[in-house]
Amino acid sequence: MSEPSPTASQTAPAGGTFSFDAEVRQLLDLVIHSLYSDRDIFLRELISNASDALDRARVEGLARPELRAGDGEPGVSITVDADAGTLTLSDNGVGLTAEQAKKALGTIAHSGTKAFAELLKAQGRGGEHNLIGQFGVGFYSALMVADRVEVRSLSAEPDAEAIVWSCDGSTTFQITPGERATRGTDIVLYLRDDSKEYLDADRIRGVVQKHSRYVGYPIKLGEEQLNEPQVLWTKNPAEVTEDEHKRFYKQVSGDWADPAVTLHVRADAPIQYSALLYIPERAPHDLNHVNGRRPLKLYARKVLILDEARELLPDWLRFVRGVADCEDLQLNVSREMVQKTPVVEKLRKALTSRLIKRLETFAKDDNDGYLRFWKEFGPTLKEGVHHDADNREKLVKLCRFNTTRHDDGEGLVSLEELIAAMPEGQDTIWYLTGPDRETCARSPHLEQLRKKNVEVILLTDAIDEWFVQSVTEHQGKTWKSAARGAQEADEAEDAPKPTLDAGLTGWLNGLFAGSVKEVRASSRLTESPSVLVDDDWGLGANMERILRGVQKDLPTSRRILEINPDHPMVKALGRLQEEGRAEEAAPLAHLLLDQARLVEGDVSDPAGLVQRLRALSELAAKGLGV
Repeated sequence: MSEPSPTASQTAPAGGTFSFDAEVRQLLDLVIHSLYSDRDIFLRELISNASDALDRARVEGLARPELRAGDGEPGVSITVDADAGTLTLSDNGVGLTAEQAKKALGTIAHSGTKAFAELLKAQGRGGEHNLIGQFGVGFYSALMVADRVEVRSLSAEPDAEAIVWSCDGSTTFQITPGERATRGTDIVLYLRDDSKEYLDADRIRGVVQKHSRYVGYPIKLGEEQLNEPQVLWTKNPAEVTEDEHKRFYKQVSGDWADPAVTLHVRADAPIQYSALLYIPERAPHDLNHVNGRRPLKLYARKVLILDEARELLPDWLRFVRGVADCEDLQLNVSREMVQKTPVVEKLRKALTSRLIKRLETFAKDDNDGYLRFWKEFGPTLKEGVHHDADNREKLVKLCRFNTTRHDDGEGLVSLEELIAAMPEGQDTIWYLTGPDRETCARSPHLEQLRKKNVEVILLTDAIDEWFVQSVTEHQGKTWKSAARGAQEADEAEDAPKPTLDAGLTGWLNGLFAGSVKEVRASSRLTESPSVLVDDDWGLGANMERILRGVQKDLPTSRRILEINPDHPMVKALGRLQEEGRAEEAAPLAHLLLDQARLVEGDVSDPAGLVQRLRALSELAAKGLGV
């Protein structure tokens, strides 16, 4: 425990029995009767207080050489006396005078109990362990596990005398002369019968290593040191070895493999923080679940605040593992308030920016490694393009795309590479979405573009339908779907447009009035007789397929049926229609629609398809020349 330096008149013991401040009495009742969901935090709070006292001793000792020197190396020790049922935490920090003990432990200097109680009620069971420290009342958490607490202390003031402050949870506390001979404080907890588990060494070890593992002073249980005062993230990044990074990553992530990417950051502006962040080699099994596990820890001055700090990074970086330690964060800011805390928001932006820069460097320096990363985490990163407008342009440049340039589907290109390879005068970035690369690559939508050697991006991730809504333009080039609207591959304005006989067009539109929105001549087909095209507005076929996975009764949009005027099947259909042989032409016309649907994997009416094929077979057998 520590308080501001007293005057000489305040250093002598002022013994007696004293009443707690009214707010403290209310607080004690809350602590004793209400706060039982996470009792482990009493140890975290007392260790944090001891660390503060050691900090004060170091700082004040530099300014005031006359202060009483400490005994041995600065640190915290934990002692168990099973026979007496006591747990003792000792430090050789700045200590307390009687007046300081009376002031620090008998009153609440800041936030009131009423506000504490209101927030406790609002947060419910489980939120109190954050509020305790937030309201500056961490010391009183000892009463969650002890029915009596003694504070035995000797101040660093040269003429101070040892004191004992004691409390049994009632409305009063006592201050009496003590016997401690060296500077510092012992906090002795007389454990309740239901708290004797804290006499067990393994129990203590587990709590310390979870909450206080990286406190900056040694914490010992007997001769065993429980923590790691020199933590990796506070070191100079140049001094941390690759092996140290590998060991730490495996410790914090639970992964067996080495990390693919490491980012070690220490910064003083706009906030003071350190961070060790890692990207795994392989995507975790729950990557597609936004609420999945996230081993990303948040510390405040080496004290654990959140074990899974989802607020530290946006959801599209949920694959990142590691720790961040912020000097400017309140020690026990509540879990509910973390996201709204300006310091955390600044930290989030800073870490996100640093990670983007690290990925940019990764992509530049190790293309093969970056492509392996992209195959694991690309779809998740594309979520950021859709959701994060501030970083959209940077993220688009980090994206890698499968295109028609590579037949095997293994090659990936950046948008910059694709644009650089465009012929002069091409103002469109063409893309096609679909369930898989094979379906996209053989799509009739690409026939005219392939003939003109136009490279097309093939998008097969579910997020891609939202991705393309967010990237309508890049470097002056407009994104356009090869399956939507009219397809004019940057042709000259005077280029001839394909046409259909007006009579055939009218007849087909009447025949398919309930099935398609329109029948028209196609400018995108060179080999296939027909293809279904998305309208300029509304849901596309691939988006409907994705949405139907979660909404089975989603209505099907009527699409545009484009047919190839130069295809023999269409020419034969035109002759039949012109000769007034509509009954014979109808099965052939329906086959145009059937083929267009089949190419997309739609076999919604197999019986009807078989019937129409049978009719055509019969016509062929009669030698009608179809």
